[in-house]
Amino acid sequence: MAGKHLSSFARGGRSPSLSFPLSVRSALFLFTLFLLGLGLVFCFFSSSSSSSSHSAINYRNPWSSRSNLPLFRNPSSYKPEFSFVASLEKFLTSRAQISKSELGLNGSVLSDGEAVRKLDNLVWKSEMKTIYEDPLYPALLPSSNSVLRVYVYEMPPKFTYDLLWLFRNTYQETSNLTSNGSPVHRLIEQHSIDYWLWADLIAPESERLLKNVIRVHQQEEADLFYIPFFTTISFFLLEKQQCKALYREALQWVTDQPAWKRSEGRDHILPVHHPWSFKSVRRFMKKAIWLLPDMDSTGNWYKPGQVWLEKDVILPYVPNVEVCDPKCFAEGEAKRSTLLFFRGRLKRNAGGKIRAKLGAELNGVEGVFIAEGTAGEAGKNAAQDGMRKSIFCLSPAGDTPSSARLFDAIVSGCIPVVVSDELELPFEGILDYRKIVLFVSSSDAVQPGWLITFLKSIGPDQIREMRANLAKYSRHFLYSSPAQPFGPEDLTWRMIASKLLNIKLHIRRSQRVVKESRSLCTCDCRTANHTSSAS
Repeated sequence: MAGKHLSSFARGGRSPSLSFPLSVRSALFLFTLFLLGLGLVFCFFSSSSSSSSHSAINYRNPWSSRSNLPLFRNPSSYKPEFSFVASLEKFLTSRAQISKSELGLNGSVLSDGEAVRKLDNLVWKSEMKTIYEDPLYPALLPSSNSVLRVYVYEMPPKFTYDLLWLFRNTYQETSNLTSNGSPVHRLIEQHSIDYWLWADLIAPESERLLKNVIRVHQQEEADLFYIPFFTTISFFLLEKQQCKALYREALQWVTDQPAWKRSEGRDHILPVHHPWSFKSVRRFMKKAIWLLPDMDSTGNWYKPGQVWLEKDVILPYVPNVEVCDPKCFAEGEAKRSTLLFFRGRLKRNAGGKIRAKLGAELNGVEGVFIAEGTAGEAGKNAAQDGMRKSIFCLSPAGDTPSSARLFDAIVSGCIPVVVSDELELPFEGILDYRKIVLFVSSSDAVQPGWLITFLKSIGPDQIREMRANLAKYSRHFLYSSPAQPFGPEDLTWRMIASKLLNIKLHIRRSQRVVKESRSLCTCDCRTANHTSSAS
């Protein structure tokens, strides 16, 4: 019978199921309905999963939901905040009630040799577990894609929260100026990298977007130790003697920690982004990883042997001006009528003396705007407006080789012209600045007529290409909460990750070598970074 039905179906006859008994046909009908329902359910979840997956990798422009520029991942529940003042207000409000364990009051500090040996043994056991029980875990083979494990010290509030509250409560007192007339709180904002990194590290993991760094709560699990001391706020807002006393207390607190004693601070991260901050005691912490705005080989700000690229990390200033969003970029093309723009202080010390020479050379030249800057909101608005109307923005050295002006120009879409022969740049192991910046040697820049002739030789195609790259690169210099993938916080950890293997090498070497038994060539005698002449 079965053979007959099959033969009939093969010859194009009626379906063999029509000859099935009624009960069989009913069962087949129900089974077919079941399969259809199962297929619909599968399609629904597949579509939902696809949509969720697409959302997870959909990077949005932080300034406009209509933009298609692939800049930031921006979950609706965690819209990034780029303002230091606004972010700090939310941070302090949300952490108004802090447990004692977060105030550095979770037990006495063990500073004897036994505590160091105990921690060292725990670290060894943790590493052995990694090697022999989880050989695929990348902790011992760090790279730019490794997950860094950071232990954040829970220091007493006088080093952390008290200083943040001090800034917040005195923010409106803009009459508080530095000796050169710059608003103190503006300077603190420029150098607020210590806040952005710390706030991200201690945020709940569910609110964090960065996955290349995690906070651990056991010291033996840590690759690195973060010191959350606000050196810049304390320098500018405390009386001189009070500040120095607090620096000494912070130094004592940190160097008493067993982890510091074990490594002599080599695996500790110290934010000292303002070159004046922590100056009276930082020589005692010179083996730590310093987070800096630049490096000065003249000895005016950092003494020989304190800073070098192999150990430390250069971080960008927080921009002073508002970011030029995609609409601003598009509409600003026709408005860029000024060839070269500079607004700032023309009289500076050290390498910044180049400013006065450039001012004399460029004053009155057609297409050039160069003027003494003024502090305060009016000066900020004037600088922002001028940068957005200019093709090139002059970025000469200040008292130090770097200047916040470079990052103001980048986020304004104005091609920076750097005249600073010893400038070190943030994340240069990741970013190629030649695509967005023109580098000019000081000797060339002050030659009569040379700089303007050079800028006029830059063709329109190159200008368009560099400005398009500026639009892409801006994301790398915008600190935010939550910290964004490929933002400055993210790139900071990627740069540090590349140093981790060498850090461990020097820690272990120092633990086994008899003190002073060998002279090891360090980077103290490195040659200065001199910018080649542009061609």
